[in-house]
Amino acid sequence: MAGYAHPEYLVETEWLAQHLKDPDLRIFDCTVDMTYDKEKGYRSENGRAKYEAGHIPGAAFIDLKDEFKDKQHHLNYMLPPRDEFVAIASALGIGDGVRVVLYNIGPTWWATRMWWNLRHHGFDNCAVVNGGFEKWVQEGRPVEKAASTYPKATFVSRPRPHMFIGKEGVLKAIDEQSTVLINALAPELHSGERLQYGRAGHIKRSVNVSARTLLNDGTYTFKSADELRRAFAPVKAMAAPKVVAYCGGGISATTDAFALALLGHDNVQLYDASMTEWGNDPTLPMEMGS
Repeated sequence: MAGYAHPEYLVETEWLAQHLKDPDLRIFDCTVDMTYDKEKGYRSENGRAKYEAGHIPGAAFIDLKDEFKDKQHHLNYMLPPRDEFVAIASALGIGDGVRVVLYNIGPTWWATRMWWNLRHHGFDNCAVVNGGFEKWVQEGRPVEKAASTYPKATFVSRPRPHMFIGKEGVLKAIDEQSTVLINALAPELHSGERLQYGRAGHIKRSVNVSARTLLNDGTYTFKSADELRRAFAPVKAMAAPKVVAYCGGGISATTDAFALALLGHDNVQLYDASMTEWGNDPTLPMEMGS
């Protein structure tokens, strides 16, 4: 992990294998099962069935699909209200004095989403497993099926409000030349070649750095620091005083945000509602093309 400004945001599978029995370690599987259909678009189910089919020994399950979200909001995956977040995190065993390690099956953006949620609430002793479950299995490491839980804890929220941004803030950011708006979706969605979220195209003045391009094929490990810098260089993200990241529903954009944090950018904001909100509101400005 040489070259990252904050290598502590990642843990390698080798490290995790050596520390599975640490009494203060809390491992969480954050999997959400996503499928894509050309007619119906993306469909999601919580990943509990996949967790029960096999997970890293000792890992508990975090349900980002149906539980760890704002259940009163009409959009999926929105950050829960503060009191609800505190209650759920405490019940899961997250609190001062524990080290949280997050992973998921598939591209790492569910783990980075949970990492972003925790960091927003001021919980910094958390990291993402580099390569997630795929790398763990490919290395022949042990897998178990029995569900695990942790003793309840007391989660203390110390909010960093600047880590999230709403549509009004994004509207202002469009006119801020010092701000780079990054769309983490696939290039064909950014350009408008494929329609997925109400209207084709992307938020006005935003640029495309697809989250999938930041990960290595096969293992879903993050690319090297130099490769990540090269990925963000064309849009001048690292030089920008502020970056706003978005995607379809505030999930894969956290992989872009996490990568920028790895490199040392300390002012990245996540547009939680992303294109699910923006693309379905005809009053909000959009553009087509790359």
